Amino acid sequence: MENKEDILRRINIALDEIRPFLKSDGGDISLVELDEEGVVMVKLHGACIGCSVNQMTLKSGVEMTIKKHAPEVLKVNEVSMMP
Repeated sequence: MENKEDILRRINIALDEIRPFLKSDGGDISLVELDEEGVVMVKLHGACIGCSVNQMTLKSGVEMTIKKHAPEVLKVNEVSMMP
């Protein structure tokens, strides 16, 4: 993947754009990794974890915003909770 640092920078800009909306509902999001295939892994925090619409938020809000800033990204997945 070309210029991974630049893509990561743009992903973080996208997350900073989304974060205020998540925080207003008691949640947050963090970037875990960007793999070589262009898949972004994120972790949801706080109220986002148990929210009934978190998958819709992940696809409609988070993935769409990340792809707007970094079109190289193929998809966004959530990292499962670690025990």
